[in-house]
Amino acid sequence: MLPPSQKALVPFISVDHMMQLINHIGLEQMLTGLASAIEDDFKRWQSFDKTPRIASHSAEGVIELMPTADETAYGFKYVNGHPKNTRSGLQTVTAFGLLADVKTGYPVLLTEMTLLTALRTAATSAVAAKYLAPKAAGTMAMIGNGAQSEFQTIAMKAICGITCVRLYDIDPTATAKAAQNLAGQGIKVIRCSSPEHAIEGAQIITTCTADKQYATILTDNMIGAGVHINAIGGDCPGKTELHRDVLLRSDIFVEYPPQTRIEGEIQQLEPTHPVTELWRVIAGQSAGRTETKQITLFDSVGFAIEDFSALRYVRAQVHGTPFLQMLDLLADPNDPRDLFGMLKRSQPCPSPLEIV
Repeated sequence: MLPPSQKALVPFISVDHMMQLINHIGLEQMLTGLASAIEDDFKRWQSFDKTPRIASHSAEGVIELMPTADETAYGFKYVNGHPKNTRSGLQTVTAFGLLADVKTGYPVLLTEMTLLTALRTAATSAVAAKYLAPKAAGTMAMIGNGAQSEFQTIAMKAICGITCVRLYDIDPTATAKAAQNLAGQGIKVIRCSSPEHAIEGAQIITTCTADKQYATILTDNMIGAGVHINAIGGDCPGKTELHRDVLLRSDIFVEYPPQTRIEGEIQQLEPTHPVTELWRVIAGQSAGRTETKQITLFDSVGFAIEDFSALRYVRAQVHGTPFLQMLDLLADPNDPRDLFGMLKRSQPCPSPLEIV
């Protein structure tokens, strides 16, 4: 059988190649680049197809498909969320994604997105804080020190200029891990003994815990005036991190209300409770932080346009590098109408004696 033509080969970025690409670009530079791509796409929010992600829930977690498209490209991400996986040495979140040409339907990129999702989530958080956090915010409390914590911290440093992070996790080994990983990253790291200890002096409070339950990581009496809360752990029905009274005191910003009202912190509120879409702030159509004592809350659950931005960015960055391979993923018959003939020709030719 003849080898497939170049038009049928799909560029693929493996986990190893993604790590090499990140190291080639530089982690902070890549986070900054992803943030710029997300801002650019949020400014043209109206040009995208939008739908809440398609979720299959179980008692153990959730498996989701996150699709979107603009006039030239279609993208989707497959992602799971299984908090108990870490008990058996598995990742809580794994993902892969695909970008395709709208004109032909042919994929133009297939990539791992476990690492890439961590980066794009951190970049999105930092974009939100750029518009919503107090000016000259220098300290972030990072409550929940799992797989996201280091990326969140470094993104806030690179994009928002924080100089100190205060770490807390119910599991001290997670905090020790995060502190060790952040050593030498140019940011002061303080290990804390409780959520209350962690938020002391913090202008930005990020919550990123994993348990699939209605949790109360932050209570109303813990939150003083003028802070920005970056709530990213609650991302499915029945999973929240903040007491309802914290929400009632905050100006709330979200990605896509039809999805966030199902999955985010605001699932605790009435469906008519006012929220502001973050893209409107970035596009200059709505106000972000307007006063010093204002409490702002980014209720982030992750949205498909952010993944589209990440796929678009990575495709541009990987071009011309050795950090990809070409996959024989698409059937490529000589005659597009003769798929059966392609299959037939792939079989060994019979000997003349076998032909009756």
